Amino acid sequence: MAQLWGGRFTKETDQLVYNFNASIGFDQRFYKQDIEGSIAHVTMLGRQGIITEDESAQIVACLKEIRSEVEAGTLTISSEYEDIHSFVEATLIDRLGDVGKKLHTGRSRNDQVALDMRLYTRSEVLETSQLLKELLETIVKIMEEHTNTIMPGFTHLQKAQPITLAHHMGAYFEMFKRDRLRLHDIYERMNYCPLGSGALAGTTYPLDRELTAELLGFYGPTLNSMDGVSDRDYLIEFLSACATIMMHLSRFSEEVIIWNSNEYRFVEIDDAYSTGSSIMPQKKNPDIAELVRGKTGRVYGALTSLLTTMKGIPLAYNKDMQEDKELSFDAMDTVKGCIALFNGMLATMKFNKEQMYASANGGFTNATDAADYLVGHGVPFRDAHSIIGRLVLYCIEQDKAIDELTLDELRAISPVFEDDIYDAISMETCVNKRLTIGAPGPAAMEQVIAAAKAYLNEN
Repeated sequence: MAQLWGGRFTKETDQLVYNFNASIGFDQRFYKQDIEGSIAHVTMLGRQGIITEDESAQIVACLKEIRSEVEAGTLTISSEYEDIHSFVEATLIDRLGDVGKKLHTGRSRNDQVALDMRLYTRSEVLETSQLLKELLETIVKIMEEHTNTIMPGFTHLQKAQPITLAHHMGAYFEMFKRDRLRLHDIYERMNYCPLGSGALAGTTYPLDRELTAELLGFYGPTLNSMDGVSDRDYLIEFLSACATIMMHLSRFSEEVIIWNSNEYRFVEIDDAYSTGSSIMPQKKNPDIAELVRGKTGRVYGALTSLLTTMKGIPLAYNKDMQEDKELSFDAMDTVKGCIALFNGMLATMKFNKEQMYASANGGFTNATDAADYLVGHGVPFRDAHSIIGRLVLYCIEQDKAIDELTLDELRAISPVFEDDIYDAISMETCVNKRLTIGAPGPAAMEQVIAAAKAYLNEN
């Protein structure tokens, strides 16, 4: 078919070239943003007297009609058009004739697509932030319920010190909270309108770019027309934030997978979020956690792809930038799906408190507190560290926990030990006496939970 830009050309584009050049297969997903931008643009044209108010009203009404029909499924976006912009404008012209041809006055596809992508990404930033908020609400609920659920804390995947499940969950609350803060920062930087930049050098028409920006909910217009059509920093930032979100989800998923194993048995995943084996009837597989972990690389790939695409592009717009869409759309969909499914899995997960406690109690997680006990009785820390090291070795040889040793056995290694050692190294004492802000003690956790709930209420 004849293209909207065909006046300069004397022969049809080769079909393979046309197919390679076309973007309608993927950019049709932001038809709403394209129509929204066109409504704002033509409203401004009418107010500025660039076209008549009547012409503006006719075009706005027809654009709304096209949008309604696409949403209702009575108007199909056809692949005969090169891109979503061509489809909307051609449909408009088909219905309004010469009046429809005035829509594109003072506008280029360059600033049009820059606007559409920015509007679409802005919406995705908000949706992703909301999904993260729902995940944070699930996490803080678990924190409230498990301030006294003792479990081992790990370093190097080895049991280190006793903590609580609330404390462990609190670490992920902080991660996902930072992710939301990043999204907020991205929104603040990106919320400026490129429409009116033209192809790269603005236009001679007396556009009111402040009005267009206001109609579309932006803080104002972009201040350089070349940058306006060629900037994709906001998208790179968003994909970077998405990659970080996925990294956090993947770490959390890895722990769920470990906790779900027969060796740990810390959690039981709800049947709705797991599957069985086709051959082994005893299996209950953590599929959602594994898929989230696997899809992380997919989102990383989108970020790397866009960075690579943008690295060698001279100012201003170049067709390479059409590659900003497909992988970005996939990454956005992937991140939202992963957050929602992970949240559902986490909200329905059951925690085996007894198994967590037994694991903490049986892994010498109170060894540090035993050393602190000796320090409190006048033993230099380095000597105390060595004494407890010998004590742990003895426990391993005897297949006992530290608090299972008799006082005679303890004194055989150090005469400093007294009867109060047992209370000093109990799991409860080890956790409860850690009262500094950020530590796992219940009093400290109550402050953190209160702060977390306040953040969610305010944001």
